[in-house]
Amino acid sequence: MFVRIVKMSFHQDKIPVFLEHFHSVKEQIRNYPGNNFLEVYQDKSNPGIIFTYSVWNDETDLENYRHSDLFKEVWTFTKTLFNDKPEAWSVDKLVTLG
Repeated sequence: MFVRIVKMSFHQDKIPVFLEHFHSVKEQIRNYPGNNFLEVYQDKSNPGIIFTYSVWNDETDLENYRHSDLFKEVWTFTKTLFNDKPEAWSVDKLVTLG
């Protein structure tokens, strides 16, 4: 399993805009070939910071998504709402406890 974590920082007034747009595309992202899981988190102390957590079969699946028209549309829209540069981590899942 391959995990992608993206940290995005938004202007306060843009958070509802982001969430509305995300809700309109979340099923498409989640159902993209190779995606197994998708969650969004909001920082408790700074609500302008939002993380996406997605699980992919492998790096190739993520790269296919990142070169898709869907990603281009989502990212083009989303990055206009940022107040700071996004950060991203690609990690391998080592342990899961349920």
